[in-house]
Amino acid sequence: MVRRVLSLTSGRIAVVILVLIALLAVCGPWLAPQDPLATSDNPLASASGAHWLGTDYLGRDVFSRLLDGSRISVLGSLEVALTALVVGAVPGILSVYSGRVFEWLTLRLADTLVALPFMLFAIAVIALLGNGITQAMLVTGALVSPLFYRVSRAATLAVARSPYVEAAIVSGASVGWVVRRHVWVKVLPPIAVALAQTIGTGFVIVSSLTFLGIGVQPPAPTWGGLLASDLGYLSHQPWAPVAPALLIMVTVWACNLLADAIRDVSGEAGRALVNQRKARARTGTSTPVSVGGTR
Repeated sequence: MVRRVLSLTSGRIAVVILVLIALLAVCGPWLAPQDPLATSDNPLASASGAHWLGTDYLGRDVFSRLLDGSRISVLGSLEVALTALVVGAVPGILSVYSGRVFEWLTLRLADTLVALPFMLFAIAVIALLGNGITQAMLVTGALVSPLFYRVSRAATLAVARSPYVEAAIVSGASVGWVVRRHVWVKVLPPIAVALAQTIGTGFVIVSSLTFLGIGVQPPAPTWGGLLASDLGYLSHQPWAPVAPALLIMVTVWACNLLADAIRDVSGEAGRALVNQRKARARTGTSTPVSVGGTR
């Protein structure tokens, strides 16, 4: 699947952008030219050689804070996606094989989580457990998990009715063996699409919560927090929100682009793409070459 995704232009663009964002999250704090928490007596300064994106209202270097805040934003979105994957996909697959009681309970729980407004619920949990990004993202991931539950359950139902799966169960194969050998391969592509989309959603959620000052203790920098602080001084620096907003937009766009690329190369569409390329390769090698005007 990885080769098929990279064979598409949209897939290569998405992978390059996301790899750069990941490197920014890993190396950003060390690449920051100045201390992101250090204040100075030069607030709201314009861009210069010393401050590439200027300074904020406390004189802190905006570029350094943008690099340092990338780690929290990326890790928060990954926490949302991975929590939703574990909480949703595993019960979704098991609901097909674990009996009607487990199926009914998980379906009702998924319906309940869908009905809850995740932003308000995350704020309520933070109010009870304390202002921290980890607990906020874990709760948000659990509330987003019905997406993975529905996707994995639908894909498992389609595979469970296959003759080879029914034959394996009749012959005495365990549920775990059937899931590892037959189900997981068929369920993986739609789950990968949902995971890419959820990572993008996680960036929006993290940015929204940190924009409201939830989940991160100040003065720790985040992309959403930088966006919120810049909006208060638009009369002095109207260009200030562009950099954090652009980073959020490009990252979410790359996640959605990657999800579209995975969808395009998986299932029937992926097989059709492979068959089309094989046909082109055969046509290119079997085309007779004209010599002296004759074939």
